[in-house]
Amino acid sequence: MSKVVVIGAGVGGMSAAIRLAKFGHEVVIYEASNEVGGKCRTKWIGDYAFDTGPSLLTLPAVYRDLFLKTGKRIEHLLKIKPVDPAFNYHFHDGTELTFPNLSLPGICDEIEQKLGKQAAGQWHNLMQRAEFMWDAARTPFVESELESLFKLVRRKGFLKDLNMIAPLKSLRKLTSEYTNNPYLKKIIDRYATYSGSDPRKVPAVLLTIAFVESSFGAWHIEGGIGQLSKALAARSQELGVEIHLGSEVTSINSSSGKVTGINLGPVEISADYVVANSDAEYVYNKLISKNNKTVKSERKKLAKAEKSLAGFSLLLGLDNSKLIGQPRKMAHHNIFFPENYDLEFDQIFTKKEPVLDPTIYICVPDDPSMVKSKDKESWFVLVNAPRHEPSNGFDWSANPKTYAEHIINKLDALGLDVSPRLDVMEFQTPLDLSNQVMAPGGSIYGTSSNGARSAFLRAKNRSPLKNLFLVGGSAHPGGGLPMVGISAEIVAEAIGPAK
Repeated sequence: MSKVVVIGAGVGGMSAAIRLAKFGHEVVIYEASNEVGGKCRTKWIGDYAFDTGPSLLTLPAVYRDLFLKTGKRIEHLLKIKPVDPAFNYHFHDGTELTFPNLSLPGICDEIEQKLGKQAAGQWHNLMQRAEFMWDAARTPFVESELESLFKLVRRKGFLKDLNMIAPLKSLRKLTSEYTNNPYLKKIIDRYATYSGSDPRKVPAVLLTIAFVESSFGAWHIEGGIGQLSKALAARSQELGVEIHLGSEVTSINSSSGKVTGINLGPVEISADYVVANSDAEYVYNKLISKNNKTVKSERKKLAKAEKSLAGFSLLLGLDNSKLIGQPRKMAHHNIFFPENYDLEFDQIFTKKEPVLDPTIYICVPDDPSMVKSKDKESWFVLVNAPRHEPSNGFDWSANPKTYAEHIINKLDALGLDVSPRLDVMEFQTPLDLSNQVMAPGGSIYGTSSNGARSAFLRAKNRSPLKNLFLVGGSAHPGGGLPMVGISAEIVAEAIGPAK
């Protein structure tokens, strides 16, 4: 039996631990905080529960497969329900689009009704292209280790797939080949932010996210998406995984190019394998000795990559009994676009300053178990934001409450009547995220997907330091709950069954 140490009890770390324990390894997780889940948690404040990280589950099959292959059905632990409508899109001129869940024909009907038949046909054609791109990219780029470009070139059908994926085109450019409709373009642009990126720079292959959403659906877990983390922790322990909370790993030890274990402060713990569910930049620049030349190439690669954007979030508990009249009915997932979307990316990536007129995402779960009264609503509000970089960017320690108040004023200006019924309010800055989960600068996904080479600049699952593996949103294949779950499977298969 080999001993595996997992650094971090995030979704990626626990998913890898479950698979490895089922493979017969002795697995121990060390988590710096006093809770499991990493960014994926559900937090109660008074009478309100909030998902403080992911608020949407796509491709639930990734986690159904994880539980099924390790001996338990996910339905025995979690109630996973489709969200319908999937999204409500609101534009500055009052135009609204409501996308039904799991229905491309339904989406096209809605577009035709609101924007015309030509726009509906353009969206259908975009989704066809997205499906072709997903089929081409899924096996070699998503579900496999991305070891080298040379191995990809040797793969059968590579040139045909490459033409379909169009790696040298940006998402914005590809979209423009299919439509000039400003509403559809804004919706597609938003998929770049799923990886913390700029639609003008991100590879066109991110169009696949739109196909995945419409084909595999938007889902909610009763009680909050954070229940997934609790279920993963429970399954880990059922399989014999030890989880130590409040245990910060201070270094990864190695000898002769091979990992030997970790340090918890002065305490050294030996291991045959180490799986790091921490931000890749933090792993290579903080946990591994600066004198270690084995990982020099990874450090250089990460330094070249543009960092992903961060997020500023608000947790708003609203009491409708305080409002005279009926509140505006909100969908589960709501997006309010500004008039000038490009300005948002200029302010974040170029000027490195908070966005004055940001796109606002509001999650209002249709879930009675997340409030303690029928008159109350839990709102998770998220806007894209620059990283915390006091030396050459923005300093989020400087009066962030002013920005929180600015966002609330924006919500009121949209006619959402937030201030009159505000009962609870907390906010989280990129600096808070950096401190809580050790994500440098508060970057949600580590490196961005900006640029044609971005996939190869992202940290590989298999480190140059032998028997060290990286899992989670900052490693291949990227951020988001489905990708993190796939990342864990890649790592577990790379380590393999105990011998």
